[in-house]
Order: sequence, then structure tokens, then C-alpha cells
Amino acid sequence: MARDIALQTRAARTKETVFSIYSWIRPTLSFGRHQPAIGQYDIGRIRDAGIDVVRRPTGGRAILHHREVTYSVTAPLESAGPLRETYARINRILLDGLARLGVGAEVAARSERSPRPSIRPCFELPSEGELASAGRKLVGSAQWRDGGALLQHGSILVDDDQSSLPSFMATAANETATLTRPATLRSLLDRAPDPSEVAQVMFEAVRRLEDDGATELAEEEIRADALTQVPRFLDEEWTWRR
Repeated sequence: MARDIALQTRAARTKETVFSIYSWIRPTLSFGRHQPAIGQYDIGRIRDAGIDVVRRPTGGRAILHHREVTYSVTAPLESAGPLRETYARINRILLDGLARLGVGAEVAARSERSPRPSIRPCFELPSEGELASAGRKLVGSAQWRDGGALLQHGSILVDDDQSSLPSFMATAANETATLTRPATLRSLLDRAPDPSEVAQVMFEAVRRLEDDGATELAEEEIRADALTQVPRFLDEEWTWRR
């Protein structure tokens, strides 16, 4: 999360757009920026399971980052366009990359209203503009705009760890928590591609659709700025702010 905020700040300064793919060292439960969590999740149960907790700077609902691949896009607002337009532009890259893997997916249809921040897991149902396969959510995304740049996060499921999320909710919430199983890359491909394979097809999609001269950003170029953001995401007051 610190790295993505550093990239967002960089985008405002350099006017560069960066598309990132990464995985997580430890299983981590992330809450959306405005999602209620205090009293809704059992922190003892989460810790006993060996799961870390973080709050994303972007919106949306709870995600368990484990057997999945996370993407982020940072870009200056002056060249980004309206929210719906940037979602569509990023979706084109995601759909192209997934097709290169052999995965058929589609953009979820427009709904009458957007889901409110809640304790419900992110992958329960696809929201408008998110990617699904046969009606089941495959990629969840959320965008945050601040300081002259945007940050969009998304999670691409390799396996279904999301169905375990109700077990980490507080008792009262857990009694009513049920989850429709999402789509996964394993279920659609009969195998589990590793993050490097997903990164490769997504970067090929970026070069085909956006910039055929796109180059790789070395981690050393962003590491120092990312480290300055780390305390914010280690702060329990930020993580459990709601």
C-alpha cells in the first residue's frame, strides 16, 4: 500500500502512468478506505490464522490477499479523464491480458445503485464495471483520486480464499454472512498461473493497447518514497479507523 501511494504521488509529479502487478508475502486481509471494521471483524481470530491486516487507500470492501494477484494503476489526473472512462480503459487492458491467458471475462452490467461500504466481502457479487466470468466476479477494483493523480487497485483471484472471510467476522455479523463463490483463474483454466505469468500478459496488453514503447520501472526508483509511507499503513489507528 505504501508503494502504491508513492507511485500515486510520483504520477502527479512526473506525469507518468504506471501499471503494476504484485503478490503478497503473507496472507493479508485488506479493508477498503471507508469500510466499517471495528466490532465487525474478530482481530484475535485473524491473528491466530496468521493473517496480517491493512487498510487500503482505495475504497471497496474486504479482500483476503493470498492466492491472488493484485494490480495497481497510477496516473496523473490531467490525462486520465472521467472516472467511468478510466475504469473502461483499464478494463480493456485487463480483458486483453486475461484473454491472452485463455480466460473469457466480461464487464459487469450497470446497476441502479452502487454498493455502500459494508462488512460484506468484496467478491460476493460483481459491481458495475468490474470483471466477471459467467456472472461470477473474477476481478474487483476500486479507484481513489487525490493530489492530482489517481490510484486504482484491483484483485485477480487465482484461487478462492474469499469464501473464508465470514469466518473472521464477529459473531453477530458472521451469522448473516454468506458468500457466492467467485470465479478464479484455476477454475477457468484448470491450473493456477503464477504472478509472473499474469504480469507478462498484462504488460503485453499495456504495450498493445496503450504504449508500445512502455518500459519497466525499477523498484529502486520508488523504494525510498515508499518507505516514507510505511508508518501510515502500520498505524493501527489507520487500519481500525472505522
